[in-house]
Amino acid sequence: MFDAAVLMEWVELSVRWLHVITGIAWIGSSFYFIALDLGLHRDRNLASGADGEEWQVHGGGFYHVQKYLVAPDQMPADLVWYKWESYATWLSGFALLFVVYYLGGELYLIDPNVLDIPVWQGAIISIGSLALGWVLYDRICKSRFGDDNTRLMVGLYVILVAMAWAYTQVFTGRAALLHLGAFTATVMSANVFFIIIPNQKIVVADLQAGRKPDAKYGKIAKQRSTHNNYLTLPVLFLMLSNHYPLAFATQYNWVIASLIFLMGVTIRHYFNSVHGRRGNPTWTWGVTVILMILIAWLSTAPAFRYEGDDEVHLQGDALRFASAPGFEDVSNLVIGHCSMCHAAEPNFAGLMWPPKGVMLETPAQVASAAQRIYLPAGVSHAMPPPNAVEMDDVARAEIVSWYRAATDG
Repeated sequence: MFDAAVLMEWVELSVRWLHVITGIAWIGSSFYFIALDLGLHRDRNLASGADGEEWQVHGGGFYHVQKYLVAPDQMPADLVWYKWESYATWLSGFALLFVVYYLGGELYLIDPNVLDIPVWQGAIISIGSLALGWVLYDRICKSRFGDDNTRLMVGLYVILVAMAWAYTQVFTGRAALLHLGAFTATVMSANVFFIIIPNQKIVVADLQAGRKPDAKYGKIAKQRSTHNNYLTLPVLFLMLSNHYPLAFATQYNWVIASLIFLMGVTIRHYFNSVHGRRGNPTWTWGVTVILMILIAWLSTAPAFRYEGDDEVHLQGDALRFASAPGFEDVSNLVIGHCSMCHAAEPNFAGLMWPPKGVMLETPAQVASAAQRIYLPAGVSHAMPPPNAVEMDDVARAEIVSWYRAATDG
C-alpha cells in the first residue's frame, strides 16, 4: 500500500498531467482561431454573406472555413462552443496550486527570510491576490482608460510588473513566479468565463429571437481575446520556471518575469503579423534574443541565501523530521552523498546552482527537505545520479526508515 508521500506524489503527477492536457487543448484552439481570423480573405464577395473565408489542408483532407461577423441566415442547431478547455485548464491549475503550494507550503510557498507567516496566511494571500487581480483588471478594461487598446495594454503591463515585485516580497522565489503565472492565467480564463462566452450568448440569443445584435459585444470579446493571445506565452514560461532556479532564485527574479512578458509580445507580434499578411517583421526575433540574453545575465545575480543560523527556523514538519530516530545518521549520509551538488556553490562540474534550488549542506536543510529526499533517494533510485556518487541499498533503507518513523509517529 502507498504511504502518504508516495500517494501525494502520484496525485500531484496526475493533476499536473491533467493540467498539461487541458492547457494544450486551450492554447491549441486559441492559437488556431487567432491565426484563422487573421488569415481570412476578406476581399471576396461571398454568396453566403460571410465576412471572409480560407481554404486549408490537413491530414489528407481539405477544409473550407468561412467567418460570419453576425451569423448565417439560419443559426445551426449544433453550434460548437470552445470554452471547456479554458475552464478545465484553470480548475486543474488551481488544484495543482493547492496540492503543491498549499499542502506543501512549508517547503514551497513560505520562506521565513522573505516573510515569516504561517502557511494558511500565505494561502489566503494567494487566493485573494488571484481574485483581486481579476476584479481590478476587469474594472480597468470597462473604464474610460480601457477605451484605448494600446494604453490599456501598457497599463496591464505595469500591473503585471507590480505584481511580480509584490509576490517576491511575500513568497519564495519559486512560488512568486508561479503565482504571477497563476495571476495572469486567472485573468485569461475569467475573460472567457465572464466576458467572451456571455457576450457571445447574448448575440446568439438576439439572433434566435430575430433581433439585430449590438456590435459592442463582439468588440469587447475581441479585446479580451487579444489580451489572452499576448499573455499565453509568458504564462507558459512562468509555469515552467519552477524547474529552473536560474529563473526564480535570484534577486532579480521579478525583473526577469517582467521581461518575459515583453518577449511574449515580440513573439506573438511576429506570428500575428505573418498570419494577418501584414509583412514579415523578423526584427522581433532580434529583440527577443536581446531580451533573453539580458535575462540570462540577470540570472547570474546571487541566489536568495540566509547567512545566519538556519537551525532557528526549524518548525512544523522540519522540526518533526529533525527529532525523528535516525536523523543524525541520515543527515550525515545525505550531506555526504548530496552536498557536492546541492550546495550554495556546487562542487560538481558544470553546476552553478543547486539542482531545483535544493541545498543539503546542513542538518536543518536536510530536515526541511525530508520528502524531497525520501521519494527520489529512498523510495526510488533517481538520486543521487549513479555517475556522480553511489548510494547503496542500505543507505536508502536508512532514509526510508527515518522518514517513516517521523511520519508514523
